[in-house]
Amino acid sequence: MEVKTSLLDNMIGVGDMVLLEPLTEDSFIENLRNRFDHNEIYTYIGSVVISMNPYRSLPIFTPEKVEEYRNRNFYELSPHIYALADEAYRSLRDQDKDQCILITGESGAGKTEASKLVMSYVAAVCGKGQEVNKVKEQLLQSNPVLEAFGNAKTVRNDNSSRFGKYMDIEFDFKGDPVGGVISNYLLEKSRVVKQPRGERNFHIFYQLLSGASDDTLRKLKLDRDFSKYNYLSLDSANVNGLDDAANFRTVRNAMQIVGFMEDEVQSVLELVAAVLKLGNIEFKPESRSNGYDESHLKEMCELLGIEQSVLERAFSYRTVEAKLEKVSTTLNVSQAYYARDALAKNLYSRLFSWLVTRINESIKAQSKTRHKVMGVLDIYGFEIFEDNSFEQFIINYCNEKLQQIFIELTLREEQEEYIREDIEWTNIEYFNNAVICDLIENNQNGILAMLDEECLRPGTVTDITFLDKLNTVCAEHQHFESRLSKNSKFLTDHSLPHSCFRIQHYAGKVLYRVEGFMDKNNDLLYRDLSQAMYKANHKLIKQLFPEGNPAKVNLKRPPTAGFQFKHSVGTLMRNLQTKNPNYIRCVKPNDKKAPRIFTDSLVRHQVAYLGLMENVRVRRAGYAYRQAYEPCLERYKMLCKQTWPHWKGPTREGVEVLMADLQVSTEEFAYGNSKIFIRNPRTLFSLEEKRRGCLENLAALIQKIYRGWKCRTHFLLLKRSQVVVAAWYRRYAARKILRELKHQKRCEEAATTIAAYWHGTQVLTQQHPLDQGGTTTPGTDTPSCRLFNNMQKYFLGLKRDLPSMSPIGGSWPTRPYRFLDTAHTELRSIFHHWRCKKYRSRFTDERKAVFEEKLQASEIFKDKKALYPSSVGQPFRGDYLEISKNPKYQKLSSAMDEKVLLADMVNKINRANGKVIPAPLSHEHGIPPEYSGDKGENTSPETIYIYFSIQGSAGATKGDFLLSSEHLIEIITKLRRTGATAVNHNHLDIDISDE
Repeated sequence: MEVKTSLLDNMIGVGDMVLLEPLTEDSFIENLRNRFDHNEIYTYIGSVVISMNPYRSLPIFTPEKVEEYRNRNFYELSPHIYALADEAYRSLRDQDKDQCILITGESGAGKTEASKLVMSYVAAVCGKGQEVNKVKEQLLQSNPVLEAFGNAKTVRNDNSSRFGKYMDIEFDFKGDPVGGVISNYLLEKSRVVKQPRGERNFHIFYQLLSGASDDTLRKLKLDRDFSKYNYLSLDSANVNGLDDAANFRTVRNAMQIVGFMEDEVQSVLELVAAVLKLGNIEFKPESRSNGYDESHLKEMCELLGIEQSVLERAFSYRTVEAKLEKVSTTLNVSQAYYARDALAKNLYSRLFSWLVTRINESIKAQSKTRHKVMGVLDIYGFEIFEDNSFEQFIINYCNEKLQQIFIELTLREEQEEYIREDIEWTNIEYFNNAVICDLIENNQNGILAMLDEECLRPGTVTDITFLDKLNTVCAEHQHFESRLSKNSKFLTDHSLPHSCFRIQHYAGKVLYRVEGFMDKNNDLLYRDLSQAMYKANHKLIKQLFPEGNPAKVNLKRPPTAGFQFKHSVGTLMRNLQTKNPNYIRCVKPNDKKAPRIFTDSLVRHQVAYLGLMENVRVRRAGYAYRQAYEPCLERYKMLCKQTWPHWKGPTREGVEVLMADLQVSTEEFAYGNSKIFIRNPRTLFSLEEKRRGCLENLAALIQKIYRGWKCRTHFLLLKRSQVVVAAWYRRYAARKILRELKHQKRCEEAATTIAAYWHGTQVLTQQHPLDQGGTTTPGTDTPSCRLFNNMQKYFLGLKRDLPSMSPIGGSWPTRPYRFLDTAHTELRSIFHHWRCKKYRSRFTDERKAVFEEKLQASEIFKDKKALYPSSVGQPFRGDYLEISKNPKYQKLSSAMDEKVLLADMVNKINRANGKVIPAPLSHEHGIPPEYSGDKGENTSPETIYIYFSIQGSAGATKGDFLLSSEHLIEIITKLRRTGATAVNHNHLDIDISDE
């Protein structure tokens, strides 16, 4: 696997938008497209991650990838969400800095999946252990539960979060998770009773009907048919790629892991079934509680343990308390439907809040000591639909606040880094959306404040009166538009209806329809319904409607939905500002939720409203690229002889020497306290180009040295191998000769004789010293020298006159001296045995068998038969009749299964009259069991008679016959080798069966 040391290695496009050159919106979009086409879905803007939704599975989230990014520098590898998660986790673990990861983007851009990836990565890299693993599993399994009850299929996303979720994961001093806390924001509870076209209700309704067992559905009084429930839209009930039945089993298992008891799970499912039953209750003017199917009301009351009459009265009457007076009014049909839907929405939203609270009880940290915290925010993205109402207004307000904190924290972080590093900072112009936030949340004349004021104002108040007030107060605001505002340019704008207003958000203009703003903000549930719910025997219902307790009647008006959400968002922002932020900006490439499609206009719009271009410009306002001294020196040290291969001094001095040697303009970089800052991306790319060229030269040098080392190593290996092989061969050859010598007993005598003569010459040398007065050359005419010369002549002559290698060769050189008699005889014997062995070693298996037969014939007939010597040179043919080729014996040939060893034409002699009849004789590997040779007679040296007796199966003698043949020696030999019992010739008995 290729090892990367920087995101600059083998980069597709530009991995960090800060380095994009030139920086324009077109080049920005083109770079995203290029990387997306090559399955590079992550791109950096400094430390910000841009995530493109691939709408398909990619092999970049494997356990191997987790290990690859673990404990690595942020810019060390290709852009990835794991790099950001690792950077955040290590900062929390090692530097004790609380972290938050903000995931923003449109609906369908992949925010929920991004939050899952972050949590799964942190769970994978933190500590292990039974208790730690339990906590990690509970934290991870909280996702399926919340997704089932809080996510739904929309036109833009098959698994869209219809609530905001912020999870604080708590860690101990070692960096191991010990618990967590989940906060939820603004569940879109209006979806419970009505869904836009092409969308469906929350997942849990479809999962329950599809995946629950028949017995469970029977207990819940439900049917699998979606069409039987008014709250479930049918046009999108089934979603491709979503297996509701399998997901229901996953949710049940997750609830068990998180810590839900079985009775709690059953209670939750009963409330979900009750919501479905509520939707089927219908009202008529004459009978407000009796619908087309009264069984639904009855079954709902049985599920919740409520008396049917109590709920019927709550749907029929409304009691208003003012000080000490109670006024009961009758509800008309439309008010009854409003009460029914309000109860369904409140029941479901309170159930969802209870689920979050119950999960928090299970996953909260047990110890009370301070913990390190990592927050993960997964909240609904900016929404612009055809019909935008109160929910979209609140969601977009939250995204405005997130964008505001993103701008503030990004600029603050940038400025703080320059200040820490003593680098001069250059301010940059950017759009600050604080003015839009003020338009919505201002306590005096903000839109939310005016909405609350209208809801609390006595008298007749409607959505239109609220719009009139907006037209009066906000008419001159540069980001507010309406048809009736004082700004006359909108009087002819037919794209702006009278019942709508438009806000210029940071993400673009959004048209809001005021219809329903008042009701949704009031979020009123008649007190009669709360009290009816409190009377239920269902233990969970009492917890969800505590205000229904008659002993604790509170006449104070509950806070509005807008006020509660504004308060929650304020708390969230304060929480985020206390932590070190990490950003993931999710972008969806197309509206079709299809892979490999990149819609230029859609991506361009998201890049604009997410402020990504401004983010790049802020990052590049001072210096485009920065890197710590140590990795910078490590990466570029080969460009300078003074720093290559090792720099002994401080790393900053090494970088200064490097930059001076490369003659980089001092205006293009600056030295910080711990980092070098490079102003222009071109300077960085120039360094990279020089580095690539240097790496090519280094690669060639390494290849040369490696190839030389490899060849030298191979040569030395061959040399050592040759020495080993030669040593072992010499050992083998010596031992072989030794074994041969040991087989020859007379070798010792030869050696003794030679040694004796040698020792004798030594003695003679001592007894007859050199004649000092002679003319002979000293040392050449002594007796010992003459003896040595004679022996040398003898051995050299013997080598020269060696006889042939034929085993029957009888010649042998004569010995020149008598004292060599014994050695001469022994050498002749040794040579004869050796050439016989060499001769035998060339025999094939067939030739060996022939000689074995001849040897056996010799044992039988030698010196016993007069014609034997003349038969020695004749080869044994065996098949003289050629049975397999001769048509005459075709029938005989087909009847035989084995090879014919002997087939010959013999003469059968009639014992009565002496007549001779020619007859064939064949023998296959042995005599048949009914024949046994008895004895044979010979009347002349040339003619051979063989006498056979025939025995029956019971051993009785059948008769006998006498045969004569010219190939007696071969016949007898083969009969003996193949098992004939006895043969007698020339009155010499030979017992063959003993072989």
